[in-house]
Amino acid sequence: MNPVLMANYARLPVAFARGEGAWLWDTDGEAYLDALSGIAVCGLGHAHPAVAKALCEQANTLVHTSNVYRIPRQEQLGERLHALTGMDRAFFCNSGAEANEAAIKLARLHGHHRGIANPAIVVMEGSFHGRTLATLSATGNAKIQAGFEPLVSGFIRVPHGDLAAIEALADNPDIVAVLVEPITGEGGIRVPAPGYLQGIRRLCDARGWLMMLDEIQTGVGRTGRWFAYQHEDVLPDVLSLAKGLGNGVPIGACLARGAAAEVFGPGTHGSTFGGNPLVCAAALAVLDTIEQDDLVAHAGQMGTYLLEGFRTRLGDLAGVNDVRGKGLMLGIELDRPCPELVKQALKKRLLINVTAGSVIRLLPPLILNREEADRILDTVETLVREFLAA
Repeated sequence: MNPVLMANYARLPVAFARGEGAWLWDTDGEAYLDALSGIAVCGLGHAHPAVAKALCEQANTLVHTSNVYRIPRQEQLGERLHALTGMDRAFFCNSGAEANEAAIKLARLHGHHRGIANPAIVVMEGSFHGRTLATLSATGNAKIQAGFEPLVSGFIRVPHGDLAAIEALADNPDIVAVLVEPITGEGGIRVPAPGYLQGIRRLCDARGWLMMLDEIQTGVGRTGRWFAYQHEDVLPDVLSLAKGLGNGVPIGACLARGAAAEVFGPGTHGSTFGGNPLVCAAALAVLDTIEQDDLVAHAGQMGTYLLEGFRTRLGDLAGVNDVRGKGLMLGIELDRPCPELVKQALKKRLLINVTAGSVIRLLPPLILNREEADRILDTVETLVREFLAA
């Protein structure tokens, strides 16, 4: 560990010098297949020429002015996201945590506008919404909350995927919104039963609550649709995005429609760096490339290939509890903790992640090809079989 850096990361013993596509090369020149994409960030892979070109051209023109002024690139990005999402307006920030922070503030202000003195937001067990104090409080993970008490109040927690538990809260007059990940990321790639989001939409409509979807990890093509809510043909009131939107450039977005889009006014929320010309140029290049190369459909096809492959190879293996996922967002749950698999995979030159203690999480880039998918299948199968046999 470098003594000049704070010790809040348990870093792996490798440093990367360059990348191309789905591959990274370390400082010794060894190649690694990246099945994590910087935790669902680099959907176009590494050093994508379209993103690099957009960044260079914009950096040579204008990097930052501030939101005191109009930013044409930001307006263009807002229009693109409006067309893709069905949302009316966008607020741009720098990360997923900031996008969710904006959503939480928006919901509270919406509640106060309705005369609710102590607005509450329904959130889910096993969720992850960020590490700011409000998003940490909304997150359903006691481990990452520990030591940061007192937490922010105003959150009511129910099990993820349990529509009946939300329905049981229908008569609570303080509730103003439901905040949910369509598929949990840090919580172990939990895919709710079909109809879950539709049920939340119906309940929110009936009670006048805002339906707020955290698509920080699921959004921008990751699940085989532009956005995961499109699998169920629903439309949220508030949508948070980040990760894959910038392909590694820090950008987040909180989008809203209808009455929710009118909640913020001048002075109610802001960001110094949010939506500057540089990051918006990168995001526009990302969206252009995904559309031009039909990567949303490709992610769905490759995800199905991997999911079926893992179910065939590992689904009946003793010690494997479940193989699940949607698109290129896959989880293999074992019957025991398996964090050591991350280092074992690193030795085999494959980058993976273990989340929720016992779930191998795979988030390969949207550009993944069949040969690379087969390499992931072969390596992960070997790792799992060796681990369970030990």
